[in-house]
Amino acid sequence: MTRFLLRLVFVLALPLVLLGLWWLASDDSTNPFWPPLRTILTAFPDVWTPERLRADVLPSVLRLAAGYAVAAVAGVALGTVIGSYRRVRALCEPVLEFLRAIPAPVLIPVIMLFAGIDDTMKITVIASGCVWPILLNTVEGVRAVDPVMAETARSYGIKGAARLRNVVLRSASPQIFAGLRQALSIAIILMVISEMFAASNGLGFTIVQFQRSFAIPDMWTGILVLGLFGFVLSVVFQLVERRVLGWYHGLRASARRSQ
Repeated sequence: MTRFLLRLVFVLALPLVLLGLWWLASDDSTNPFWPPLRTILTAFPDVWTPERLRADVLPSVLRLAAGYAVAAVAGVALGTVIGSYRRVRALCEPVLEFLRAIPAPVLIPVIMLFAGIDDTMKITVIASGCVWPILLNTVEGVRAVDPVMAETARSYGIKGAARLRNVVLRSASPQIFAGLRQALSIAIILMVISEMFAASNGLGFTIVQFQRSFAIPDMWTGILVLGLFGFVLSVVFQLVERRVLGWYHGLRASARRSQ
């Protein structure tokens, strides 16, 4: 319990210090675009009511989850195939390098032509940007599978789905999760950007509407909600990662203790 409290204090210390500095720096502000933090916090409960959370935050969460899931499945599947076969990797590498250099926001007008302006467009935008770190990290993780481990599995007759699940994906899983973590931050950015185009709800839409109507304190509350949203997603991701990669973190801890 004491260790948990110390960790909680360590995690919250810097955010509280930054909020305190923000409070002091903005306390006497008369700039309409830089309102005092107390004004923003006072407006927060009036703006983000349960109805608005359901109308604007929930659609954003669903779009992000759908786009992220599509990117994760496609990235891991394609990355496993490309990383497992040298000829496929040599064939696909120039195309992958070309496509990943194109920023996803630039593709929004093109995607709107084919997917329309509904949620399909927003999910496609999120997936098109998130897939690259997952795919490329999966390729490198599969390529780095220990050849001794692969040969041992072959000697014991472990083939097909069992080899893929217990040898290839398990060995590559630390790098796959590194790609998933990178993709999560990209997903949040693309979620907001996609909701600024032809949207009627969502966090990005709401923040822009506040800005256009000069409701500046309300706009700042939306930015705080977006930051809290990202923080919660990061915490959830860390919990999932620790559970799935418990064996990996255990090996690293044992290696550190033995040094």
